[in-house]
Amino acid sequence: MLKKPETLFVLGYMLLPLFALISAIVGLTMILGGNRIAGIIVLIVVTQVFTFGAFFALRKRKALLLQEPDAGSL
Repeated sequence: MLKKPETLFVLGYMLLPLFALISAIVGLTMILGGNRIAGIIVLIVVTQVFTFGAFFALRKRKALLLQEPDAGSL
């Protein structure tokens, strides 16, 4: 599933950045609402997991697209 550039495109450019934005909003809302420790954990850990996941998907997609013409010429 993670070997298709189309799937990695959707993950890297759409879903994971959206989840990172939503988790950042939730974390900030929790901090402003008085739940500081849980808000900081959500803001730092969960948001960064989605962000690095998006970077990983984009790097993997780029590597697959650069590798694709070599496989097609065989």
